[in-house]
Amino acid sequence: MNDSLNQYLTPPKLAVRWGVKPEKIISWIKSGELRAFDASAQAGTGRPRFRISPDAVIEFESRRTVCPPSKSRRRKKPPRDVIEFF
Repeated sequence: MNDSLNQYLTPPKLAVRWGVKPEKIISWIKSGELRAFDASAQAGTGRPRFRISPDAVIEFESRRTVCPPSKSRRRKKPPRDVIEFF
């Protein structure tokens, strides 16, 4: 058996890896944000058996990587003799 076939993840296994619920993984799959395929006997009928490739996991993780925030801009303080009304 090919080792690459054993690397495919199911939503519950990926959920454990990422610390989320399997339902969240499935919602990302259904929204198209996470690529997966249906390994059930008859795709489109009954309960889907999603499988996620390692490439899809890497792609998803790279898209959702958090970048450090840009420099924050401070508001200029108004001069003390100016009264602001809102």
